[in-house]
Amino acid sequence: MNNTDRRISLITGANKGIGLEIARQLGKAGHRILLGARDTGRGQQAAKTLSDEGIDVRFVSLDLGNPASIKAAAADIEANEGRLDVLVNNAGVAVQGDGNTSIATMDAVRTTFETNFFGTVEVTQALLPLVKKSASGRIVNISSGLGSIALNADPTWDYAAVKLIGYNASKAALNMFTVILADELKDTGIKVNVVNPGYTATDLNGNSGHQTVAEGAQEAVRVALLPDDGPTGAFTSKEGPDPW
Repeated sequence: MNNTDRRISLITGANKGIGLEIARQLGKAGHRILLGARDTGRGQQAAKTLSDEGIDVRFVSLDLGNPASIKAAAADIEANEGRLDVLVNNAGVAVQGDGNTSIATMDAVRTTFETNFFGTVEVTQALLPLVKKSASGRIVNISSGLGSIALNADPTWDYAAVKLIGYNASKAALNMFTVILADELKDTGIKVNVVNPGYTATDLNGNSGHQTVAEGAQEAVRVALLPDDGPTGAFTSKEGPDPW
């Protein structure tokens, strides 16, 4: 199978955790994987791990905090692949200094938004022309239950005590970005959705999550593989629709 037949998927922040597992599962589904990561050594090692598992993969240097890196990645993919069928915006951060509004440092809030929102929007803008070349493009944004305004406002929610103004607000902004982009592309074949992976054991939370990375990747992979009559502009977890 050559690249004109095989679906091409880019996953950002894919050198570890949920991103790496999404790359693995999409690779096992037959996709050609572009493994995006800002750290070259870790990215290349992750790509080798997947390659050793029989997955068609190559590393793409991509730093969401560096506009030149984003432009270079887009040029690389255009020159070497010609199109992009699936974009999974997985890269995200949670930083020290974030917290309730009265105590969070502005540096922490800005740093969080730079990656979780601004960087994701910029990557999507740069790669959208390539997704439009796909016969059935998919854009999957990785959010969180913490990005749900409805859940944050519910004092009985299991995670109601987790009030991080930078992280939670950046994921809520990502949800809004998804809705607006889905509306913009509603008359195309491109599906734009956002998923809540659930509380997964990753470096982001000190591996305190109760889910495995395989479980955390499940919904993103399902949405990336949606058929052409699938939904767009939805916010879901593996349990079903999530409240905005």
